[in-house]
Amino acid sequence: MSDCIFCKIVEKEIPNHTVYENENVLAFLDIFPHAKGHTVVIPKKHYNSLSDLPEREWEYLAIGLKRAMEKIKRIFKPTAINIAINDGTDAGQVVPHVHWHIMPRYVNDGGGSSHSIVKNPGDMKVEDVAKLLVD
Repeated sequence: MSDCIFCKIVEKEIPNHTVYENENVLAFLDIFPHAKGHTVVIPKKHYNSLSDLPEREWEYLAIGLKRAMEKIKRIFKPTAINIAINDGTDAGQVVPHVHWHIMPRYVNDGGGSSHSIVKNPGDMKVEDVAKLLVD
């Protein structure tokens, strides 16, 4: 038995409020929501990090994300949506099981864009960073 809370949710050891589910993905309401309809989308198989995900799991997650997002849009009619991924503890990942957050956004909700998360561009020029990334 895993100590992972998300694995326990998948195994139905811990109840959840399911938004969308298929054989590979589970989307459920966050129990500490930051917005009305805040939903967590996870692979049913355990992976700690995005870098551990096989390509097929990426596809499954993307489809689950789309289906859950469509339902949230239909029911809550948010004016916008942020999709958030915290990959690693320094990025704010609390549960070590890959998950995406769907954050419905509403007029004057007090939130910011994903650009408001970090404001530390580092000490290199963009051109120098680009040279490191070119094969």
